[in-house]
Amino acid sequence: MSLGSRLRDHPHLLEHLYRLTDRVFRRLDPLIRRIGYERANRWLRGPEDWAKRIVFDCRMCGQCILHSTGMTCPMTCPKNLRNGPCGGVRANGHCEVKPEMRCVWVEAYERSLRMPIYGAEMLFINPPVNRQLEGTSAWINMLTGVDKEVPKGWVGAPRRAEIPLLDGPWPGR
Repeated sequence: MSLGSRLRDHPHLLEHLYRLTDRVFRRLDPLIRRIGYERANRWLRGPEDWAKRIVFDCRMCGQCILHSTGMTCPMTCPKNLRNGPCGGVRANGHCEVKPEMRCVWVEAYERSLRMPIYGAEMLFINPPVNRQLEGTSAWINMLTGVDKEVPKGWVGAPRRAEIPLLDGPWPGR
């Protein structure tokens, strides 16, 4: 078993590390802005790619939603689905395209149940992938807000306050 798969089996720990990293980047934003987001992107994308590839088998889509998907990269789905499983998930929880592989979304759901901070974000609908961001730093894209931009005409999902299911406890808490 690889280091990444062992770490992925501890989503609560990864959730705390994500939260810490998020705080650090948000506090460093004024400095990063002065340096320049493009320059910072060139410096960060290599180390970010390396670390995320080892831990999450990341595909560097530039719009990271790991915290919303049980710390499971949805881009590892053979169909690149970002909002839940396709209709072909097998009864044993495996993928219809790669039968030897567990469905990314089955794993994401199971792991999200062990995430008290972000676990309920599994219920959010994520915007489609902006392929122009592939290979860029998701942290820089988060700071600039470009990761939240959606194609014209795309109707987004309701906000957290508009989802009644989130008023109660998330299963597994």
